[in-house]
Amino acid sequence: MSLPLVTRRAAQSEFDDAIDWYERQRAGLGPAFAAAVRRVLNAIAAQPRLYAEVYQDAREAPVPKYPYCVYYRDEGTRVLILSVFHTSRDPAIWQGRV
Repeated sequence: MSLPLVTRRAAQSEFDDAIDWYERQRAGLGPAFAAAVRRVLNAIAAQPRLYAEVYQDAREAPVPKYPYCVYYRDEGTRVLILSVFHTSRDPAIWQGRV
């Protein structure tokens, strides 16, 4: 049974901005990135404890082939998506959302 995903507004904005950025780089790359992130989100929903805790109770799920990670919290009855984060940015940004 998959848990529902609840995405923070800031995380959704990061995701949308990244899709737009990739699409501007090359046509079709935006949807490819979005699909990769959605596969990670589906894995998180199916098995929220699959990925390691990396900061307090937040977990980190890397997005294969992209320099992004999804940071989230397993809240028992739902999963809270904290950030869709480019790994070159200052981690204090997503950590402030925990």
